Amino acid sequence: MDTQELYREILNEHNINPSHKSELKDANLVLNGINPSCGDNITLNLKVENGKISDGSFTGSGCAVSQASCDMMLDLVIGKSVEEAVKLNDVFMGMIRGELSEEDLEPLDEAASLKDIAKMPARVKCAVLGWRTMKEMFEANADCKTCGNPHCGK
Repeated sequence: MDTQELYREILNEHNINPSHKSELKDANLVLNGINPSCGDNITLNLKVENGKISDGSFTGSGCAVSQASCDMMLDLVIGKSVEEAVKLNDVFMGMIRGELSEEDLEPLDEAASLKDIAKMPARVKCAVLGWRTMKEMFEANADCKTCGNPHCGK
């Protein structure tokens, strides 16, 4: 099996059988993200306690790339601190811009399978939708006293 085929299988698996596509009733951070160029629409739900992402999910609809990328992102950030999630976001965005080496992509695990999206400009907004939504969520909610998220604001 060549690398491209393996990447397609990873993408298809996350799209067809997403681990995190569901409601999350006790989320304390919720934000809708939209990709107007193709109609992708997600609602990202995170439960952040004491600065750590203890759970997360998403709902919505869109292309296979947007849905799989969001699911892979949640695989990576659940259990991590907000700061670690922001760093992963920076690595992912650097990968999409084609700025990083193969070694730099190691923290992304399966999300690194989306690296060739950088060569498909029409799909970039699809791949970054969940990641962009998460970063906007943290930026819009700075200094939370309720959940311990230094980026929350409640």
